[in-house]
Amino acid sequence: MSDSIGDRLAVLVKAYDVRGAAPEVLSGEVAYALGAAFAVESGAASTPGGGVVVGRDMRVSSPALAGSISDGIRSTGADVVDIGLASTDMLYLASGLWDLPGVMVTASHNPPGDNGLKLCRAGARPVGRDTGLAAVARLASGDLEPAPEPGHLAERDALAPYVARLLELVPMPQGARRLKVVVDTANGMGGLVVPPVLSRLDVDMVGLYLDLDGTFPNHPANPLDEANLVDLRRAVVEQGADLGLAFDGDADRCFVIDERGEPVSPSAITALIASRALVGTPGATILHNVITSRTVREVILEQGGTPVRTPVGHSLIKAEMARTGAVFGGEHSGHYYFRDFYLADSGMLAALHVLAALSGSGGTLSDLAAQFDRYHASGEINRSVADAAEVTARVAAAYAEHDTDRLDGLTVNADDWWFNLRSSQTEPLLRLNVEAVDAERMRQVRDDVLALIEDKENA
Repeated sequence: MSDSIGDRLAVLVKAYDVRGAAPEVLSGEVAYALGAAFAVESGAASTPGGGVVVGRDMRVSSPALAGSISDGIRSTGADVVDIGLASTDMLYLASGLWDLPGVMVTASHNPPGDNGLKLCRAGARPVGRDTGLAAVARLASGDLEPAPEPGHLAERDALAPYVARLLELVPMPQGARRLKVVVDTANGMGGLVVPPVLSRLDVDMVGLYLDLDGTFPNHPANPLDEANLVDLRRAVVEQGADLGLAFDGDADRCFVIDERGEPVSPSAITALIASRALVGTPGATILHNVITSRTVREVILEQGGTPVRTPVGHSLIKAEMARTGAVFGGEHSGHYYFRDFYLADSGMLAALHVLAALSGSGGTLSDLAAQFDRYHASGEINRSVADAAEVTARVAAAYAEHDTDRLDGLTVNADDWWFNLRSSQTEPLLRLNVEAVDAERMRQVRDDVLALIEDKENA
């Protein structure tokens, strides 16, 4: 292969996936090389009858990239099982159900001009930079000899088993009331998977932007940005709905809106699902990352569970779930992980837990969520910095007398507040999250830390 493959991969390979401009950087040639390298590194090429599941999202560049990846895989003699259009959690289901490694062609919530790859080993086991992705990049940068005979290509349906598995995992309570749900899939892959799931339930669904369109004509498919929730929040109120659900581009993340049109924090959703998991598996281990609310840990302990705190990042959380035997894990970013779903994250599965809890509660979602929302949070605040390590050290020195840890970035704890300051994996940014017992205290801590970050004279 040409040196340009390695140069491009140096830009494309992130901590947990491959992502960048397509086809300018993530070209067909690069995708072919990555497909061949993954077939070798995952063992599919050396296993008699071995294969790789390939799925793709609705982006304009995805069909061509999926074709190039499949050709690369087949060049090693490994077979390809093509599931076509899919959500990322549908790809995980196929990988787990059929015990095959998988490649999902998606850039999740990135702009329309980007694309990428999410990789997993057989059984939906995660692949990140330190667990195979760097090795795949090294192989893709070299010369791989093609096999004497290419592997076979077969198409297979994964949507039907996906729907069946989700509904098996989260049955609705007996005598549950009918809910009205507004769903905004932002023209992403939720438009493929959400309707067939909800059509099997006793719900009245109102859909926004369900058509698959990789140009994202209505708004970006990133529900973490509240600007992209405006239409959903309005529709929930106007429709008199019980709740709203927003999905990102590849539908592995779900965000929830209550009946007032107000967002429900992912920490509250994590605590809610954790409480449900502990009813079915008393004393179980539940994971939460370093920037979820203190409420999550409190709820887990109150209900007899074992909380385990983890760094941010899906491959890290999945590995820790496997190590600890955790039944569930949640992140501030709207990723929710389930032991019984091959330790993988699923936005639709999280949504079903919310629907089941609400339909059996007899009250409103805002009332239900209030039980799991006990503190005031700043939300994630990003600041561009020239030297993240130097700035973090300055903040750490200012809070040296407090309880601190370095599990992921810098976390500083006090009795009535805490904050976490961590570097972005992909950009020259520091990310700050602050939580306190009241809004005034939260704002004070937030402003003090921001002043230190920005090195203001009054810091």
